[in-house]
Amino acid sequence: MLGFGEHILASVVRLTEGLFLTFLIAVPAGLLLSYSPKINKIGSPILYFSYPIPKLALLPVVMLLMGIGESAKITMIVLILVFQVTVTVRDAVLRIPREDFHVLISLGANQRQLLRWVIFPAILPDLLTSLRVAVGTAASVLFFTETFGTDKGIGFYIVDAWMRLAYKDMAIGIVALSLTGLAFFSAIDLLEKRLCKWKTILNKK
Repeated sequence: MLGFGEHILASVVRLTEGLFLTFLIAVPAGLLLSYSPKINKIGSPILYFSYPIPKLALLPVVMLLMGIGESAKITMIVLILVFQVTVTVRDAVLRIPREDFHVLISLGANQRQLLRWVIFPAILPDLLTSLRVAVGTAASVLFFTETFGTDKGIGFYIVDAWMRLAYKDMAIGIVALSLTGLAFFSAIDLLEKRLCKWKTILNKK
């Protein structure tokens, strides 16, 4: 029988991998939509059509295609989060004043330098806020997916305790899931303080 710490570690790993993959997919997708009006015209309706679909209803399909292992659980997290983060990145880029680009372009900046000095600093606060919201959603999805085809994870631990009528263990599992979300929130806050120091300076003025 797995120890409680192993259940927590399994859930943390799944959350981390899901958020990381969401970031890798959503940021380039959002940038692409914001850079190209033609792609945005085609891609945005697809996003708006797909986003309202209840992704948990796709769990049987995902499990059929990917099995009931780790890949299916992480894929479900990505499917639910990637749309909102993509839209956040796209809208954040589109809100950047055009003058910010013109200044660096007039100084000879290339696309990589524009990304480094204009786009990423401008979208980072919105991106981190979106990730905060995503953590809460991801934890809920993780609880649901961990009740299928696994013997480890906080979700499995809670449901297993409930089936055994071990209500104390169930309560401990629920608190652990909340504390896991809190740890991710705190990590994102620390990341924002480190990467968005300019925002803190502006807020003090």
